[in-house]
Amino acid sequence: MDRVELGGFLRSRRARLHPADVGLAPGGRRQTPGLRRTEVALLAGISVDYYVRLEQGRGPQPSDQVLTALGRALRLTDDEHAYLLRLARPAPAPSPRPVPANVLRLLDRLGDVPAMVIDAGYDVVAWNRMLVALIGDPAGWPPRRRNRLRRLFDTGDTTTGNRLDLARLCVADLRASGRYPADPAVRALVDELLEESPEFARLWAEREVVVQRTLTKRTVHPVAGPLELDCEILAVPGHEHRLLVYTAAPGTPSAEGLKRLIA
Repeated sequence: MDRVELGGFLRSRRARLHPADVGLAPGGRRQTPGLRRTEVALLAGISVDYYVRLEQGRGPQPSDQVLTALGRALRLTDDEHAYLLRLARPAPAPSPRPVPANVLRLLDRLGDVPAMVIDAGYDVVAWNRMLVALIGDPAGWPPRRRNRLRRLFDTGDTTTGNRLDLARLCVADLRASGRYPADPAVRALVDELLEESPEFARLWAEREVVVQRTLTKRTVHPVAGPLELDCEILAVPGHEHRLLVYTAAPGTPSAEGLKRLIA
């Protein structure tokens, strides 16, 4: 059980709530934002001392019943509740496996849209020809550059118009994966970005937890021009890999831009 992260996550979720959010009266002047610990304990039906120990990272492993009660008290989303459960019941990180052959075949069949496969640490591990036309050939890049999260925190990236928005969403997604800190590769990536990027450190400290299933990427391509692409993120069942497919709404300039990339 990751007691330190569990305590930090509980504190962050408590701080974002106001008494009115949970049907409580303000109750006088508050020294810090958010609910009081006594209020969370009351809403969850547990003792104040027990909740305080959980936040301080020294409590016993909470039962599923307590975790469910805390999820309700703190108004957690489904993704946040799943993350809370993983913190209390961590599973070892699975061993890396190759991209399934059926996913590679699917990549080849997606001839008119850019698509790629990433692993749990946001490394690009497979791609199709349209992805090469869109961003260049990852085969010729050094390994560090193939990591999409590192790329988002490269302040020299001037082609991604909504880089900061994407960075926030992807940090929330990385935390939601539950791979940190058990997965050595993900832990090393987080430690590296914490040291090198104040922007990443700020977002990581916010402890946002959201599994990303769709994103919008805005970029400017030298041939296709300005592009606004919807990115569908499809999990590969039983694997750490995810398939990312970029499409544009029919009839838009972005759709015409993708046609120029095909040509």
